[in-house]
Amino acid sequence: MSIDSAALARLLLQREVEDFLYGEAELLDARRFDEWLALFTEDVRYWMPMRRNVPHDEPEREFTREGTDVNWFDEGKDTLGRRVAQIQTGIHWAEEPPSRICHMVSNVQILRTSANGVAPPSEVTVRCRFLVYRNRVETETDVLVGKREDVLRRVDGGWKIARRMVVLDQSVLLAKNLTFFI
Repeated sequence: MSIDSAALARLLLQREVEDFLYGEAELLDARRFDEWLALFTEDVRYWMPMRRNVPHDEPEREFTREGTDVNWFDEGKDTLGRRVAQIQTGIHWAEEPPSRICHMVSNVQILRTSANGVAPPSEVTVRCRFLVYRNRVETETDVLVGKREDVLRRVDGGWKIARRMVVLDQSVLLAKNLTFFI
């Protein structure tokens, strides 16, 4: 593959990944949860560590550890499916009436690919920034900002999320609950 075709392939992959992430955000904003849930692999890991204020010389303690410590959430496809089903009942106390939510995704970076330079990659590791704005009832407003690191896996010609780590840029969760998805 020449430099020009390699650069073009990288740009096309970047655009494909961005379109996937923007489409995912739109599904969440439109409350199309079944379609959103279909974007995940069966073996997905969707987790968000807690962040702590620690001295500058102890950075290894800043985040709770995956699979060891308590996290804000640490879920698989089954748990995500149950959360979706609960919201869709219409009697979920924290989402009735439904929140108005806007997901914004930016600064999309492809960190790694499984490509060997010839075939399209079967997996890509992607980092992005996000802003989630939620307004509930009349006066409740939440703004969450942070970064995500996703592993996207190509399945049947399209992308699916195989892993998502969400990192909030705050150490105290100011939202009353985390019934919405990030």
